[in-house]
Amino acid sequence: MANIKSAKKRIKVIETKTLRNKMIKTKIKTYIKKLEAAIAANDKELAQARLLETISEIDKAASKGIFHKNTAARKVSRLTKAVNKMA
Repeated sequence: MANIKSAKKRIKVIETKTLRNKMIKTKIKTYIKKLEAAIAANDKELAQARLLETISEIDKAASKGIFHKNTAARKVSRLTKAVNKMA
């Protein structure tokens, strides 16, 4: 355990940021699961709508530094490819 005041504060700040990052990652996983469910149900319109929502959330996470930009691009690419394959 840290003894220095600034180190104690850093620990608190890191815990807060870690919690925020986990919440956002969990939310994105939920969006992806909903999109994959729409793809499995072969509902193209719903899948298109969910794809836009999911891409938006992934891009927000990448801009906040939760995902690396290449990771975000890879996820978006794979999801887009899956939706386009339905046609």
